[in-house]
Amino acid sequence: MRAALVLLLAAASPAAGQVTPFTVAGDAIEAPLAGRAGDAARGEAVVKNRESANCLICHSIPDAREAFMGEIGPPLAGVGARLTPGQIRLRLVDPTLVNPGAIMPPYHRIHDLVRVDPRFAGRPVLSAQEIEDVVAWLATLRE
Repeated sequence: MRAALVLLLAAASPAAGQVTPFTVAGDAIEAPLAGRAGDAARGEAVVKNRESANCLICHSIPDAREAFMGEIGPPLAGVGARLTPGQIRLRLVDPTLVNPGAIMPPYHRIHDLVRVDPRFAGRPVLSAQEIEDVVAWLATLRE
């Protein structure tokens, strides 16, 4: 029931052209958003971009060249061995669908948000392509 609700909310949102509908199966979104293939190199750049996704404010990654990484979220080293691409995708799109108490923001949702940065009002933080790029890169982190 919750998966159907999510799909309908995404399709009916005012920015339906910007939020891609998806279907949750268990704890994953198995199908790539909009059928897009991800590019791991672009995904790494998105994760390291401290102006948009800002993943490193909460997570650490296996890259000693990155300074000032967070410790609030789990380390991303080995995430590709722990989670499937579909599980990673769901956690990026809307982690509250896995854990309602998640403090990680949803990166591909625009409804029911509070304290939204004006740059992202009415649009998702990451596009469907950026989500797929990040999924592709995180899936490579196997150790």
